[in-house]
Amino acid sequence: MNSDADKIIDLYERHAFDYVADRQSVGWNESAWLDRFSALLSRGASILDIGCGSGEPIARNLIDQGFALDGVDASPTLIGICRARFPQRSWHVADMRALALDNEYDGMLAWDSFFHLAHDDQRRMFPIFKRHASPGAALMFTSGGSHGEAMGSYHGEPLYHASLAPEEYRALLKSIGFRVVAHLVEDPSCGGHSVWLAQAEQ
Repeated sequence: MNSDADKIIDLYERHAFDYVADRQSVGWNESAWLDRFSALLSRGASILDIGCGSGEPIARNLIDQGFALDGVDASPTLIGICRARFPQRSWHVADMRALALDNEYDGMLAWDSFFHLAHDDQRRMFPIFKRHASPGAALMFTSGGSHGEAMGSYHGEPLYHASLAPEEYRALLKSIGFRVVAHLVEDPSCGGHSVWLAQAEQ
């Protein structure tokens, strides 16, 4: 196991309220990708937000559109904030690497969460995505632009990121029956995010 990757859950739990404040100050730049994601879904579709954080702004955007969104995060404090903000929805404290909900979803998101996993853990996530996907489900996640690891910093502490190569992500998506709908490396209109949008076969 990668020791830096294994520190991520504790880091976000200890800085949960910093994260809430920081997320509010960053500004809104995910809307175009959320629109692409939403366009693949029917009205009122079910969505699983994997690594949902505090539910702002991603979950709120989708809930406000009328989607039936559930969220998962490994931070009990952040899930508590989600429950207070959106008591009508279901929120789960869980490590995505061991996710086993008794449900299938029309859409799944792993925005700025999946890329904190080590390489092998990312590979093992694809069967988990498939297990939670209904026929034709949409899947969107962020990654790096090429294979490697990178260390950022969050409130003075190391913040781990990893990415597989684009060709490996494509192969992993294909292996679980998803086709790539859109992919952009370091989208300048979205804060430099590298984004994958895929859809399962019907």
